[in-house]
Amino acid sequence: MTTAFRAVLAFVLLAGFYVLVGLIVAAAVFFDVLLLVDFHANTLKAAVVLTLAAGALVRALYMVSRRGDGEQPGVEVTREYEPTLWEVVEDLSRRVRTAPPDEIRLVPEVNAAVAEETKFLGMKATRRRMYIGLPLLQALTVDEMRAVLGHELGHYSGAHTRLGAPVYRGRVSLAATVQGLSNHPFFQKLFRGYAKLYMLVSQKVSRQQELEADRFAVAIGGRQAMAEALRKIHGTATAWDLYAANYLSMTGAGGNRPAAVFGGFHALMSDSARQAEIARIGEEPRETSPYDSHPSLEERLAALELLPEPQHVPDPSPALTLLHEPNMAVQAVEHAMWTPEALTGLRPVSWEELVSDGMYAVRNAEALNDLALAGQRVLGAARPYLDAAFEAIARGRRPELEEKLRELGWNPSETMLSGVLGQALEAVLIQLGQARWTLSWSGPARLLFDDGEEVALSEYAAQVAASPAAVPGLRKWLGDMGMRHDYVPETLREQVPA
Repeated sequence: MTTAFRAVLAFVLLAGFYVLVGLIVAAAVFFDVLLLVDFHANTLKAAVVLTLAAGALVRALYMVSRRGDGEQPGVEVTREYEPTLWEVVEDLSRRVRTAPPDEIRLVPEVNAAVAEETKFLGMKATRRRMYIGLPLLQALTVDEMRAVLGHELGHYSGAHTRLGAPVYRGRVSLAATVQGLSNHPFFQKLFRGYAKLYMLVSQKVSRQQELEADRFAVAIGGRQAMAEALRKIHGTATAWDLYAANYLSMTGAGGNRPAAVFGGFHALMSDSARQAEIARIGEEPRETSPYDSHPSLEERLAALELLPEPQHVPDPSPALTLLHEPNMAVQAVEHAMWTPEALTGLRPVSWEELVSDGMYAVRNAEALNDLALAGQRVLGAARPYLDAAFEAIARGRRPELEEKLRELGWNPSETMLSGVLGQALEAVLIQLGQARWTLSWSGPARLLFDDGEEVALSEYAAQVAASPAAVPGLRKWLGDMGMRHDYVPETLREQVPA
């Protein structure tokens, strides 16, 4: 079955979806009219079921139709500010015999893509856009970037984008329909089966189109450049996911945001330990699915080896050299990543400060406050002294202290108190200036004393939590560190009158 035939079949299935909706609506109208002409119990049952289902279908499609394309991601770059990038894209467009995009946008994603606004179900194009991920410009060479751009422009040349918008709308409509029919199991099952068939066909088309576009990439940059680009994109995507989960996720904690998003990503990508970790992840077997939109990396690399190698002049320069003002572009994309609330409400700080404040906010602040509050409630103290919690342990009132912690939202477990106590003691050391959370691009942040020794309090906290006799030693140790016996966590001092 050819790609063109599959594309036509996908479009026919999309049309069939709307025909199916129309049939159900028509059936609902028919039984409603029939009910008025000749009332019967069975007619009433069919009319109610079909009318409710038709209403759910129409509502789901109406909600989808109201969704606009929304604001475009990233930042538009014009010929005036980035003439070199535009010259490259226009030259590659001529080589693949297609019109260049009307707009190029830099986006904060490990991806490159093209899109086309169309009318009349893809028959007429109105505006073309190309999206280039800034992380790719950080990771690839000019050779590799040209191959990637050639691949994307190949989608234009192969008319792959013409039906892209209608097909995407169809996927969204089918998903909304299946979700909207949650109270109608029979019809939901019917449309879920139809959606699976549609996805199988349309995604098969998508995978074939990716292989076709790879041929354009090789014709422009050669097999080696495209193969290396695919490997790097795969590794860079893994690195970006890791970066987002372990570093960017700290945004907001402590009221901060990173001042240099892509500077941090570059630092992570340059770390030898992370490079080895990403390489190990890349060697792990990957699951494939008939619903995948892209062929597997292995399949694409194998297909590249069968293509002829063109003659070309290599350019191993960093892809960022395609930008006339890379620093300005980075700043603009980073600015576009944040909401207006984040830009005004969060303080831009260095990664060292973001990690230090963020780790304290996420791991330590709540434990310190809640332990002090729990101790105050057990002993009935006038203020939330942290020492009140120590005194509760010393008096053998651990069960009451744990109960107060549960009331404050901590999950019950055998190690709950020791865990909270350990995190609270870390907080005290940080507040007293004795320790600090330290950024590491190789792995998790580490809490270090001033001399570089790592703070490790879990065993000691477990010992104190289990033994009232250990409390005097804890008090002496904290006193030597500079903690007063009437210490109240800073965030609680303004909440409780003296």
